[in-house]
Amino acid sequence: MKKAIIIGASSGIGAELARVMAKDGFHIGITARRVELLEKLASEFPTKTYVKFMDVTAAAEAMKTLRELIDEMGGVDIIVVNAGTGFENPTLEWHHEQNTIDVNVSGATAMINTAMHYFMEKGSGHLVGTSSIAALRGLPDSPAYSASKAYLSNYLQAMRHKAKSAKLKISVTDIKPGFVDTALVQDGEGLFWVMPVETAVKQIYKAIKRKKKDVVVTKRWKIIAFIMKRLPK
Repeated sequence: MKKAIIIGASSGIGAELARVMAKDGFHIGITARRVELLEKLASEFPTKTYVKFMDVTAAAEAMKTLRELIDEMGGVDIIVVNAGTGFENPTLEWHHEQNTIDVNVSGATAMINTAMHYFMEKGSGHLVGTSSIAALRGLPDSPAYSASKAYLSNYLQAMRHKAKSAKLKISVTDIKPGFVDTALVQDGEGLFWVMPVETAVKQIYKAIKRKKKDVVVTKRWKIIAFIMKRLPK
């Protein structure tokens, strides 16, 4: 029986990915702060679902919860670290910067750390992290967000190298979405190529099944990624 945990599944990419994976036969563990949304989501699934409250900014408690969920599910094959936040913050309000760091850096690292410890003990597994195309450049209006996603991409890369050097069958996938129609981008003005979440998740799940190392979604955003990597500093 295929089993997966999605951290940050109450809405957006995480919720849609949980739907797609449940339809494909996965038993799903879903976590977030908004448990009522998780329970509503779980009621849609044709497979067994496990719901847990989790606030990744409370790192120690979140790590304990993730380990408990893994045990409750009798082990898992895939762990998706999707919890994230971000703000347009051109005036550098500290509370926005700090919140972004707490979730996208400290929280994500705690979840990846716990997932990797489990997969290393098991000797196999698949770790998936939701980064962003913003990881490719420091963005002046979203400095903490773009920096946090660059950190996340590099941390995932480090985990991939760690697994390879230890000769373990652990796959690591870094998902870099462009603008997807989720709550994270709905306040943005002048955005272009905003893709439906269903379209993005279809491509994300395809990449997960293929165990790709890095993927930019949707496909047209690969053009932007190519340009961003080559622009003068």
